[in-house]
Amino acid sequence: MLSNLLTIPHVVHSNSQNYPNDIAMREKKFGVWKTKTWLETYNEIKAISLALKRKGVQPKTTVGIIGNNSPRWIIAEIASQSLKAIALGLYSDALENEIEYLLKLTSCEVVFVEDEEQADKILSLDELKNKIKLIVYDEEKGMNKYNDKRLISYKKLLSLGGELMKKDNNAFYSILRELSEDDICIYCPTSGTTSNPKLAMISHKHLLNHGKSYLDADPKNSKDEYVSVLPLPWIMEQTYAISKWCLSRMKVNFVEEPETMFDDLREIGPTFLLLGPRVWEQIAADIRSKVMDSSYIKRKLFDFFTNLKKTNNGIIVNFFCEYFLFRWLRDQMGFSYLKSAATGGAALGPDTFRFFVDIGIPLRQLYGQTEQLGAYTIHRKNDINYETVGMPFKGVEIDISDPDKEGLGEIIVKNKNCMNGYFSNDREEKKMSSREWFYTGDAGYFNAEGHLVVIDRIADLSFTSEKLRYSPQYLENKLKFSPFIAEAAVIGSNKPYLAAIICIRYSVLSKWAEQNRVAFTTYSDLASKAEIEKILIDEVNKVNEAVPKKQIIRKFVLLYKEFDADDDELTRTKKLRRNYVINKYNEIVGAIYSEEKSIKIDTLINLQDGGTQRIKTELNIVNME
Repeated sequence: MLSNLLTIPHVVHSNSQNYPNDIAMREKKFGVWKTKTWLETYNEIKAISLALKRKGVQPKTTVGIIGNNSPRWIIAEIASQSLKAIALGLYSDALENEIEYLLKLTSCEVVFVEDEEQADKILSLDELKNKIKLIVYDEEKGMNKYNDKRLISYKKLLSLGGELMKKDNNAFYSILRELSEDDICIYCPTSGTTSNPKLAMISHKHLLNHGKSYLDADPKNSKDEYVSVLPLPWIMEQTYAISKWCLSRMKVNFVEEPETMFDDLREIGPTFLLLGPRVWEQIAADIRSKVMDSSYIKRKLFDFFTNLKKTNNGIIVNFFCEYFLFRWLRDQMGFSYLKSAATGGAALGPDTFRFFVDIGIPLRQLYGQTEQLGAYTIHRKNDINYETVGMPFKGVEIDISDPDKEGLGEIIVKNKNCMNGYFSNDREEKKMSSREWFYTGDAGYFNAEGHLVVIDRIADLSFTSEKLRYSPQYLENKLKFSPFIAEAAVIGSNKPYLAAIICIRYSVLSKWAEQNRVAFTTYSDLASKAEIEKILIDEVNKVNEAVPKKQIIRKFVLLYKEFDADDDELTRTKKLRRNYVINKYNEIVGAIYSEEKSIKIDTLINLQDGGTQRIKTELNIVNME
């Protein structure tokens, strides 16, 4: 028996011994939910681990994993960690050059891929042909065409591990005894808002202890149902789907496809959910879009109860709002059983935040960085403030460096459960001490209640040529509360006034255009329509009415395409790379601050299938004055 719960494999082993028949995770495949108990999960980890060892995986070997979230991802990760190897998560939508950069950096030798698409990406990397020794694929469809000795199916690897277990059932215990809590268990990529992502080295001890701090602030247990939808390479999903999962024994559920997420949520009825701000914004937009499609009476009832809730939060008002509207809305989203929900990774606008809290979703804002193992602040129950990110976990110190007269300065943090350092392949790894202040690069302050308020990146806090200080992120979030706006980049640094490049929300406006008989062919064609421009003028006016006069958006253009991570305009966690966007569209920015009323565009855009499309259009420069 292994009694020391020092590492993730140790905790999983303990759960398999003490709660063997409890459900550990579920996955929906071909319309059917399949479960794995803790004992089944542990046995699969054991088999995959022994098979990897037979295939030559050694301590400190980097094992890459790419694909959508699934039980096989978690099992492959923990099996690798059992051998003292280090897991490297890769975003499923990453391009070949991004994947190549990380695999080269870490000298990766083994890669788990989900399907043919991901296998194609790895096999196309000619420079790594002799370095990657093993490629394990999960879904077998389309894989017969390959003739590469490095390829092996997950099923065959699992079968090999099963045979090794039969020969020596105690072999895995010997492996676990070699593990230390100080071993590095994952390389986690930072968001990479300004350059290629760095890799944070994170140990078992810090990942598990940070999970305990999180559970202290937001308790979970074996009765809780969690749905894993955010990408597992992201540190927040590692904290939830790995650390909190094995510590609290909450059930982790995996949806069949991203497109079926809301149907699957209704079937599971999660008690806890973590979604990124862009997903929450999309949900809010979808709700308002469906309301617009409904009957006149339903639209008026929605407006009446949502406005009533904003003006009166009394018991009687809450009862009527809940009975006639909000419980039905939550049921449609699959959120009927939610006890807590969270958002993190980027700022969620206060308008969107309040919208969800008002309809009865117990949403909380998180704040943190990859280097600090994700979130280290959260709103406590019954202490929600729409403008803040809550208060720090126990054992975390937060301060404001060099505050101005208003208390605004750089947020700095000390966290005993931080990363061990940044990975470097030249053996000059930058170590990090939990006793040192970590400078986040974010501007913020503490309000009167002790809540942390995050304004924006310090580098993005700007002044106009009239010396007006403004936060682009704040204004962008106000704009994105509109169901018609998907993304926005606010411009104004060293300029006489503020302007914006806006991306329409195609899913909503295309439906509106069809209903109102506005003919269009493509995204760029729709964005250029006068009827769409008129809708967006109304939406920008709403924002201008809610901000100080000096911070209004004076001009805007509707871009001919959406911001995309494949074009480096967003990070893989959907954060806006604002400076890159402004530099990329510098001709549009120049036209906005000129006397021009429009700008002609003739350019190529990248398509998801690797091809290109020529865009030839004329963008109107909308003057709000």
